[in-house]
Amino acid sequence: MRAWWLSGALTLLFWAQGAWAGTLLVVGDSISAAFGLDSRQGWVALLEKRLQDEGFDHQVINASISGDTSSGGLARLPALLAEHQPQVVIIELGGNDGLRGQPPMQLQQNLALMVEKSQQAGAKVLLLGMKLPPNYGVRYTTAFAQVFSDVAQAKQVALVPFFLEGVGGVPGMMQADGIHPNITAQPLLLENAWPALQPLL
Repeated sequence: MRAWWLSGALTLLFWAQGAWAGTLLVVGDSISAAFGLDSRQGWVALLEKRLQDEGFDHQVINASISGDTSSGGLARLPALLAEHQPQVVIIELGGNDGLRGQPPMQLQQNLALMVEKSQQAGAKVLLLGMKLPPNYGVRYTTAFAQVFSDVAQAKQVALVPFFLEGVGGVPGMMQADGIHPNITAQPLLLENAWPALQPLL
């Protein structure tokens, strides 16, 4: 009886301290790492504030690394899942694969494995899609963009077809390098992700 009572008391204590709050894990590249900005200005930081403002108790873990590829994300994911045990995983990878001209099939395999590992760990997944500039050629850019919808459909996960919608290539939204969104674009990135993310919370 004493053991049962102690177990129940500890459970209530952990609950009161918020130890049972959900975790949201973002695995991305420079777009989510807020390259060129203060990290507190990036869309992931804005997401954390949005969650707090709307009463969600999720802890946000931003495991994004500038320059990362889908291969790098896949290699890092198992340790991140084991450490943080997230309820939701946002995957924002693929842009660097495309910029380096890597095969779309390789990207598709890597993303599919990331989704599978996340699902096996009990997490819901949101996939943020990317598109490439037209100078990479119609055949390659089309195949690249198709990867995200194919993975989302095959694995039955939420998808934002083009995360940089209204941002990529839009005057006033990009940094001088023409690749990374500026501070003005960060709220729009959050708005692009939020409708697909909210049902998963």
